[in-house]
Amino acid sequence: MSDQIAAQIRRLIARGELLDGDWLPTEAELIRQFGVSRPTLREAFRLLEGDSLVTIRRGPPGGAQVTLPGPDAVAGLFGMVLMLAGTSIGDVWDARLTIEPAAIRRLAETATELQLATLDRELDEVRAAAALDPRSFHQAGVRFHVRLVELSGNRTLTALIGMLAEIIERELANAVAEMGADSEEVHRANRRALRGYENIAELIRAGDGSGAEHAWSEHMNTVRRYLGSTSGEGGVLDVLY
Repeated sequence: MSDQIAAQIRRLIARGELLDGDWLPTEAELIRQFGVSRPTLREAFRLLEGDSLVTIRRGPPGGAQVTLPGPDAVAGLFGMVLMLAGTSIGDVWDARLTIEPAAIRRLAETATELQLATLDRELDEVRAAAALDPRSFHQAGVRFHVRLVELSGNRTLTALIGMLAEIIERELANAVAEMGADSEEVHRANRRALRGYENIAELIRAGDGSGAEHAWSEHMNTVRRYLGSTSGEGGVLDVLY
């Protein structure tokens, strides 16, 4: 019975009838609504907590609160699945290179004025992060990758790239730490990456689908070579850090 209750609440969340931050009814109300015992209801809560869909808050006001899983939580679990399957970081790159350039081409060929305005705002955020520090820039760069795919309009690909990009971002963080955040090599790589972002934005604005697809492939392969030269990519993916 607890799994049926959890399934009903999942459906409410999936349909948008329960939003991130919403409180579920009180325990007493849910017990009356579902006609179950307190242990059964609490087992349903445990299942939903395991899905990262609710958090049980202790003390006033207390209760079960909807907390939708973010990219970090999902990427961590997804990364563990890949790691247990013996997946290499190179395999992750191959998957991204299959998905991202094609999505960028679609965006360039179909972008609306609203999407182009969003693209400009995202690029401005990357530029602002570049003026701060390498970690901020790399995090903004990861978001830029994901946002471009999101703007292409496919939610499934956006979710996949969000998870894969989180894994690559961790590799970037390791590479920066190994080389030194203030090293000239890191600053040079960041300047090159920013030029790549600005170039892809120009191609998208121009509606050049083929050029955008090619340029994004080149940009990604440049970053891949950069990471490969510092940490390699043939070994099994390690997400335990």
